[in-house]
Amino acid sequence: MIKNFLSKFIYKSSLDKTNLKEDLETVLDNKSNNTDGISKQERVMLMNILKIDEILARDIMIPRPQMVFVDFEESPTDFLPRIIKSSHSRFPVINVDSDEIEGILLAKDLLPYLSSENIKDFKLSSIIRPATLIPESKKLNLLLDELRMNRNHMAIVLDEYGGITGLVTVEDVLEEIVGEIEDEHDDKPDILI
Repeated sequence: MIKNFLSKFIYKSSLDKTNLKEDLETVLDNKSNNTDGISKQERVMLMNILKIDEILARDIMIPRPQMVFVDFEESPTDFLPRIIKSSHSRFPVINVDSDEIEGILLAKDLLPYLSSENIKDFKLSSIIRPATLIPESKKLNLLLDELRMNRNHMAIVLDEYGGITGLVTVEDVLEEIVGEIEDEHDDKPDILI
């Protein structure tokens, strides 16, 4: 349904492409009933897609004080409890002394080292992956393209001086389009009777 609506609209608007976005926003705003085959949820997602190029990384980032990260100098016995408690799958690795990003640690990369025999071979620098660094002013449409093209799920947000201000995940960006995505680790709301 939505595909047919968009194709018809784009075809009709192809003669004047200068105002295509504004025209589509107007049409979506004016469609208060469901006679066009577009549900309210689809309409909201389309409006969110049209506005995604106006939202900046700083608007949706997880601020640094709320980040769960690994200090580059920590031993696994120091950071493993924090990783287990957080239930996240990716962790920024930061050199706290210099405030530099060293990379991203994937929890699954720790699995081979969890046995007592292999822990002596553990070297954090050998398993971290390169981090995607972005400015606070990066627009979400560009960020989503960058994350998709580079096959990354997380980007570290930097201020104008190169300091770490937060992080953004691909889930954060997608939630701006489709709404809240709940997973098995999200707190369930209390049901009031």
